[in-house]
Amino acid sequence: MKQVFILLFSIALITSTQAQLPNTYNSADIYLQLKKLKVLGSVLYIAAHPDDENNTLLPYLAKEKMYRTAYLSLTRGEGGQNLIGSEQGVDLGLIRTQELLAARKIDGCEQYFSRAYEFGYSKTSKETLNIWDSAKVLSDIVWVIRKFQPDVIITRFPPDARAGHGHHASSAILANLAFSIAGDSSKFTEQFKYGVKPHQAKRIMWNTYNFGNNNTTSESQLKIDIGGFNALLGKSYGEIGAEARTMHKSQGEGRPRRRGPLYEYFAHTAGDTAKNDLMDNIDVSWKKIPNSYKVDGIIDMVIKQFNFEKPEASVPMLVQLYKSMQGLTPNYWRDKKLVEVQTLIEACSGLFIEATTTQESIVQGDSLKATFFINNRKGVNASLKKIQMEGLDSVFQAALLPNQNFNFNKTLSVANDKPLTQPYWLQEPQEKGMFVVNNQQLIGNADTRPAYEVNFTVNIEGQSFIIPKSVQYKYVDPVKGELYQPLQVLPEFIVKETENVKVFRNSDVNTKSFKYKAYKRLNKVEFFVNEDKFTDNKEIKQNEERVYESVYDVTSKKGIHTSFKLSDTAYQLNKQPALYDVHINYDHIPNIIYYKQATQHRLFFDYETKGNKVAYIIGAGDKVPQALEQLGYTVDILTEKDITANNLQQYQAIITGIRAYNVFDWLSTKNKVINEYIKNGGNLIVQYLRSTNVNGKALQIGPYSFNVNAQSRITEEDAAVNVVLPNHPALTTPNAINTSDFNNWVQERSTYQVDKADSNFVFPLSMHDTNEKPSNGSLAIAKYGKGNVVYCGLTMFRQLPAGVTGAYRLMANLIALPKKD
Repeated sequence: MKQVFILLFSIALITSTQAQLPNTYNSADIYLQLKKLKVLGSVLYIAAHPDDENNTLLPYLAKEKMYRTAYLSLTRGEGGQNLIGSEQGVDLGLIRTQELLAARKIDGCEQYFSRAYEFGYSKTSKETLNIWDSAKVLSDIVWVIRKFQPDVIITRFPPDARAGHGHHASSAILANLAFSIAGDSSKFTEQFKYGVKPHQAKRIMWNTYNFGNNNTTSESQLKIDIGGFNALLGKSYGEIGAEARTMHKSQGEGRPRRRGPLYEYFAHTAGDTAKNDLMDNIDVSWKKIPNSYKVDGIIDMVIKQFNFEKPEASVPMLVQLYKSMQGLTPNYWRDKKLVEVQTLIEACSGLFIEATTTQESIVQGDSLKATFFINNRKGVNASLKKIQMEGLDSVFQAALLPNQNFNFNKTLSVANDKPLTQPYWLQEPQEKGMFVVNNQQLIGNADTRPAYEVNFTVNIEGQSFIIPKSVQYKYVDPVKGELYQPLQVLPEFIVKETENVKVFRNSDVNTKSFKYKAYKRLNKVEFFVNEDKFTDNKEIKQNEERVYESVYDVTSKKGIHTSFKLSDTAYQLNKQPALYDVHINYDHIPNIIYYKQATQHRLFFDYETKGNKVAYIIGAGDKVPQALEQLGYTVDILTEKDITANNLQQYQAIITGIRAYNVFDWLSTKNKVINEYIKNGGNLIVQYLRSTNVNGKALQIGPYSFNVNAQSRITEEDAAVNVVLPNHPALTTPNAINTSDFNNWVQERSTYQVDKADSNFVFPLSMHDTNEKPSNGSLAIAKYGKGNVVYCGLTMFRQLPAGVTGAYRLMANLIALPKKD
């Protein structure tokens, strides 16, 4: 393939925001946090997916009302679509997790998740709750409620069809059930040994909405204007919300900054009714804490005497406040406010503390070179007492002088069994609809803990504080400047994934081929590829890659089957499963790495192709070009400058990636050239579009008009497929397509289908979800001149990378649609 790297690089540039920097606090931030010390109220917002949250309401609650506010997303968004790259499934969920955390960094809220996997669009809550383990998801919500102890719970969606998505409705159903049982000591009793207690929120409410034609708001509901301007931040909550929303870049959720009145509506669901405010009849002051009047008074004094130009002047009184809070009986709010006060002491003092390394990653059994750095920028009375971390316990009696740098370097041994960098929810094999997390205390957490955590013991104004930091990779990019990334732990040896799916005709000679890489110098490498042993006795250098290849007979594997999936290559190192490493890098989120078992799916089936050269125009991002190469096609990646009559005539077909016409305006402007290509005998295959109209203007797509309905989709991957036109070339040539070719499809059949089209189009297939009318809009084909135009709502972008053989055969037929003589 040509030019893929150029396109992906340009996409990375336009999604860039410099997010990889440590938290900093100016005096306005500090003052807001001081005011927040006065408020002992909390709100938990619950919905189904990343980007379901109300991004304007959350900062209003956290920064205007000063409530401790969190968003619980039941899933990490694995089943969504991706507008910035080709990642799908688990990979996309990792991206969307970090996008949510980036949004929370802007709006000042916390983030939680359940173990539910987002398996794609679902039309009913019945289907969703059947695929999810609803008891486990309910347990997770109860667990988060008991840990977070909200006064008020807010759901984004109603528990019925008005929610518009089975996941949405299910999030409301389960949230309301969790509200009713989280305070019941007889429910989920196994949680109590981990320190939580039954908790009953005061009320649960539904944040109603007016989306498009679906207006669920009413003037009889609680109505709040959240559009106010925060002078300390210099922004309205509509502006802050837009910035947070825009972090959902993989979903194309960039939003304008809104100003002026913004009304939110809330319908009562259960618990006490709120008439004037979300916190009606809820005490959010220190009066709820026994013997706290002295603490409350000190907070008032700190706020009153705060000097914006000299925040360090507040440190002695904040230390006094900390000691007074320690004297209170331990309870939920006392403990939370102690953490807030310590953070304020660190911020007001101007102490800069970090633990970094110049190593992007470390290898099991190798070493870590760490630098510990402190600068007492405002000259407060402070001294370093101790630095502790895994493999290090160093005692100091070092005075921290005003604006002087303190550096301490240490090389530490990395244990051979040091856990690899791996999201905690991916450590066990996934079950249907759910991630497996066996450690109860990890459930709900937004992310995995850092590889190395450091505790700095610092004495400030006579009080010792343990200030936690994580060891981060710190570097300087010549364009972006100083940046930080998570420190990653690598294994000694890795298998490099080159082809997740390998396609063979039944008549082919089968080969085993893969790359392997050493992350540290090894004297030799020993493989077991299934039962075949391979030994590489030649020393392999650090970061060196090599290729393993062998040929073997597959006759015994064919049997009576003409098409089947066989995971016949399970690479092992020293009889332990070897791993693929997966790297995901975008500028707006931290770099991501995770590992999966090194298995290649090898497909043995009969198929034929016509032509040997196709053109591909990448849209929002997918892995279809790699699948086409597996079929034997030469695939050229085209950009705007390549769309010329002379250039296009060399291709059997032009295929546009998912949403390509929605992403690139120039495809419409080049429509005349593309139509001429079709007229002369070429085939245009348009994969799914979100819409055939942009801002009320019809896109120019091929020679005939058609309309795509975003609500028309077949979400049941095993929905029966009826062949309407059995003799159509798309179903006969060169491969005879029958209903068995629709076996083993994943996630869904079809999305964003045609509902209206020019009379030249024909529709070879029909299908429908349970209890719905048949739909024929998944595949629309029209002849034009000597060639053909195809709209394919069938989710080839999911099926081909998943190794669905019928999808390969059908795509070969679409490419081979015959010329009209």
